[in-house]
Amino acid sequence: MCYVILLSPTPQDRRDMNIIRAHVKHLQELERSGQLVMCGPFSDSPGGMVIICADSREEAEQIAQRDPYILTGIRSYELRTWGLSHAGNRHMGIAEE
Repeated sequence: MCYVILLSPTPQDRRDMNIIRAHVKHLQELERSGQLVMCGPFSDSPGGMVIICADSREEAEQIAQRDPYILTGIRSYELRTWGLSHAGNRHMGIAEE
């Protein structure tokens, strides 16, 4: 199952390179484990998004809560379950053959 972690700045937000490096290290660990699908900041508004694969919502919550952005309080997050639509699943069973 895929999950979207929407990251939003908090009132404690600050540009701290140590926190940013720790966040990137967290993303690299997810990438090495095969759980990171894609990630990045929004170019048209504050915040960003991390898309991961996890065995359960609980595991996805744990991953989000381990992010240094969340641990330091400079970001909050919202977790969404993501149903991927593509040709392989006939766009979630809707597409005509």
